[in-house]
Amino acid sequence: MKRSTDRIVTTHAGSLPRPADLLELIQAKATGRPYDPDTFATRVRRAVDDIVRKQAELGVDVVDDGEMGKPGFIPYVNERLSGFEPDPQGRISPWSGSREVRAFPEFYEWFSRAMPSPAVRSLHMVCTGPIVYKGAKHVQTDIENLKASLAGTRAEEAFIPAISPTSVEDWQRNAYYKTDEEYLFAIAEALREEYEEIVNAGFLVQIDDPQFVTQWTKQPDLTLDEWREWAALRVEALNHALRNIAPEKIRHHTCYGINMGPRIHDLELKDIVDIILKIRAGGFSFEAANPRHEHEWKVWKNVKLPEGKCLIPGVISHSTVLVEHPELVAERIGRFASVAGRENVIAGADCGFATFANSREVHPSIVWAKLKSLADGAKIASRQLWGAS
Repeated sequence: MKRSTDRIVTTHAGSLPRPADLLELIQAKATGRPYDPDTFATRVRRAVDDIVRKQAELGVDVVDDGEMGKPGFIPYVNERLSGFEPDPQGRISPWSGSREVRAFPEFYEWFSRAMPSPAVRSLHMVCTGPIVYKGAKHVQTDIENLKASLAGTRAEEAFIPAISPTSVEDWQRNAYYKTDEEYLFAIAEALREEYEEIVNAGFLVQIDDPQFVTQWTKQPDLTLDEWREWAALRVEALNHALRNIAPEKIRHHTCYGINMGPRIHDLELKDIVDIILKIRAGGFSFEAANPRHEHEWKVWKNVKLPEGKCLIPGVISHSTVLVEHPELVAERIGRFASVAGRENVIAGADCGFATFANSREVHPSIVWAKLKSLADGAKIASRQLWGAS
């Protein structure tokens, strides 16, 4: 994993806006409408080329494929795991009855009309048989597209996002395995193959794990002790899936699931940081740039970062269309450097900017401005921390 040895390295959380014509193809494929597979594959390759070049031109050091060919950060596994079929009980919103909706029902009712969520009912599946990984050709396509796109760019390193067992467990209903634990570990063992393929190809693997913290928000009757017990088993399952990979090849990303909202029920980092640090990863990506979590850099004053680990805090956010000033980005980086050490900080983003392919909350033009501000802020921070030019 590229570290900040002589300057602050920059990255982001993975998902980036898809071009409109590609989005139409993705939606056709995901919903079973007619589409031409060759046209789709060619358009994805071109989109990956464009997005990798865009990231490098904006000054992002550690890039990815923007998840250009995926309908979303979870449902892409529908074609990579056997043992599932379309769920007749599929949900449109998993947030009904959550702590947030209970606290602000008027806001969320209004927001659902003002900013409709992606229609994902058809993407939910139910487990009806043994789970086996069947996604080798799909992940190899991801790998080949990204490898080809890196040629001639200034990117320092590349990663490929992959969903966590915990998030699949939540998204896809179990109707086959006898217990939740058996189901969870079956998912983990299947996804292990994808994780290892990514790393064996020379990339970092980023585990996208939003359900790890959003379980608390979605389940209002959970106590903190009950959540911690629930989370400990999920860490065990994830580490089982990652057991053959060196930690320095793994990034773990978690976030709170709601982009635009009051979010007064987000878990606090001080209550969960010890569990997060038990995950077999070399870098930890988390929200740190929005008004609910910006103050939490102080947690690292009292928490010792294990040897060889690094932090990837968000210093730009997906939860506002305001473009962060580079000086503010540098200030945020400096805070983390002061408590974790400058070499242990990689500047990142709170979350992806298009978690579902048709997410519309942040316009692409603003995403590019935010990434430019991220890079410019990292340069300012590097001068302050190293005297680098």
